Amino acid sequence: MSIFTPTNQIRLTNVAVVRTRRAGKRFEIACYRNKVMGWRSGAEKDIDEVLQTNTVFVNVSKGQVAKKEDLLKAFGTDDQTEICKTILTKGELQVSDKERHTQLEQMFRDIATIVAEKCVNPETKRPYTVILIERAMKDIHYSVKPNKSTKQQALEVIRQLKETMQIERAHMRLRLILPAKEGKKLKEKLKTLIKVIESEDFDEQLEIVCLIDPGCFREIDELIRCETKGKGSLEVLSLKDVEEGDEKFE
Repeated sequence: MSIFTPTNQIRLTNVAVVRTRRAGKRFEIACYRNKVMGWRSGAEKDIDEVLQTNTVFVNVSKGQVAKKEDLLKAFGTDDQTEICKTILTKGELQVSDKERHTQLEQMFRDIATIVAEKCVNPETKRPYTVILIERAMKDIHYSVKPNKSTKQQALEVIRQLKETMQIERAHMRLRLILPAKEGKKLKEKLKTLIKVIESEDFDEQLEIVCLIDPGCFREIDELIRCETKGKGSLEVLSLKDVEEGDEKFE
């Protein structure tokens, strides 16, 4: 006994569906779970790791494939991969309430972890624990935004937490080597970007060991390269200036 299977039907299992509407019709793509947010945040760049199949559907659960003429009318092309990318970026991810809750909980923990890794109590120089940051985020009623990356949201959390607790980005420790001719003049320009000068040695060249806010690193690097025409140098001695032990709330 032969079983007839329509040629425009594809059966898939364990699917996350992303859906959009165009030209009065519904279009869906089948993705792997947990990969959609990675694509949207830029963490995942390989489209084949995100899509279960490079096929555009009108209904994934029923396996009904979109017609070529409908794709041309709605997207101006019948290139399935390019259409999948468009839907993946702009479409709506279909998830159950339970899945959405689990996803938001995981993102909440990931954001707290990034904040804990990047920040310290500025008075003690000690890092905060992830659990303590999670508690502080709950105290300010921080609401996770599923369409924004965890890194972007971590920076927003740091800004908000500064209003309620002692917290700031851990400083980077740098060694700057500046040619004698430009050294003193360049030091004045760097002053506004440097938090603390730990040591300064002027012989044939100016050597400065200092602490900076990580957000100023690129500007300092570009300033030294441009002003010294490549003769100066910058060395990262430590990514985080922290004391041993975790910070605790009394």
